[in-house]
Amino acid sequence: MSDATMHGSMSEQSTAVTIGALMPWWLVLVQGLIALFVGVMLFTNTAVTTVVLVSILGWYWLFMGLFQLGSLFVDRTQWGWRLASGLLGIMAGAYIIAAPLIGTAVVLGVTTIILGVNGMIIGALDLGKAFKGGGWGIGILGALSFVIGFAIAFNAPKYMLALPWVWGIFAVVAGVMAIIGSFQLRKVQKA
Repeated sequence: MSDATMHGSMSEQSTAVTIGALMPWWLVLVQGLIALFVGVMLFTNTAVTTVVLVSILGWYWLFMGLFQLGSLFVDRTQWGWRLASGLLGIMAGAYIIAAPLIGTAVVLGVTTIILGVNGMIIGALDLGKAFKGGGWGIGILGALSFVIGFAIAFNAPKYMLALPWVWGIFAVVAGVMAIIGSFQLRKVQKA
């Protein structure tokens, strides 16, 4: 076995051992199964699953907002940011909890617009790199990213309906990877 192969194998094992020391394999398996379940539900019952997930997000924002405000009594550093994020979290969470259907539409719409604007920014930055000598490849990809981002940002209602499906794809892929990783982690933890 060469030194590079042995070093690569040892670093993979040390990474797995580090992860294994932090989290038991069965917990990774449970996380993978939950992600897989959520992904499948996003494909089979898209509307209800999306509303449930956004409602959970609303409760999370509400509680995190309360904790942010509560933390002001313990630590007053960055009190302005904590106050603003606490109040925003409480308002957003309460809004979603009070009106879950409208809240879901707002979350999907805002997320879609943010993704579109992000694509436009990345495209503009890549076009800038291309004009500074980065090459045609980065210029073409930058232009493509800008155009797709523009289309998404300014046609958000059309694209926001696809967002739960995209989340479903990510959840299924992440779930399968976590399930596979849990069994690899189990082998390392047994060794």
